[in-house]
Amino acid sequence: MAVPIALTIAGSDSGGGAGIQADLKSFAANGVYGASVITALTAQNTLGVSAIHQVPADFVTAQIDAVMSDLAVAAVKIGMVAQRDVIAAIAAGLDRWRAPNVVLDPVMVATSGDWLIADDCVDALRRELIPRARIITPNLPEAAALLGEAVATDEAAIRSQGERLLTLGARAVLIKGGHGDGPTSTDYLIDESGTTVLAAPRIATRNTHGTGCSLSSAIAAGLAKGWDLDAAVREAKAWISAAIAAADQLEIGRGHGPIHHFYAFN
Repeated sequence: MAVPIALTIAGSDSGGGAGIQADLKSFAANGVYGASVITALTAQNTLGVSAIHQVPADFVTAQIDAVMSDLAVAAVKIGMVAQRDVIAAIAAGLDRWRAPNVVLDPVMVATSGDWLIADDCVDALRRELIPRARIITPNLPEAAALLGEAVATDEAAIRSQGERLLTLGARAVLIKGGHGDGPTSTDYLIDESGTTVLAAPRIATRNTHGTGCSLSSAIAAGLAKGWDLDAAVREAKAWISAAIAAADQLEIGRGHGPIHHFYAFN
């Protein structure tokens, strides 16, 4: 039986809530076979990140070539990349294998507040990965960091930042509103045709570790299944909202616990 295949290129979370582990869970929960390329190893749990071990660029290249030369990858999600030479290796790999449906989640800060990317990598993300992405999925602080601006605080500013992110080369931008305030968590999907507003009730829970990783992976899963971008984003938003709503069913760790990726199977 043929099954859609998606590849995640990201860092490993030893606690299992974010990064590669969250991506593979998200792929599986959304009916897609997941492969992985690890860019960094993190020592972390629900309380935070205590150490990061970077994977050399040549080994990232070896992983990309091993997967792409054998598996029919239909979408690629890119998460944590914290070295300029690794970013260059990923960009070269995407071109070499003509990777389709690239979803770039510009991971910069963990849920715990730990900074995960060096300053000199932000420009490399702008120049080398954003132009290769079908969609980028920054949250409000990440969108601001990519533009070197203050965090947007109202809808007009969010739309403006999204439109300027498009000028960096991505075909679409999903600015996630989870860091905002109020009873509604509103995301903004912005492309050349305009802006689509995607709202969902804001859920009161501390168990949101890996939310951004999981949402971008769910979008990649939809694209891998052949959905158009609007459908992939809408379905991913509905799935992540339900996974957050079910998060308190799990009792994992003493800090920011994970979302419930497999709520639908309980």
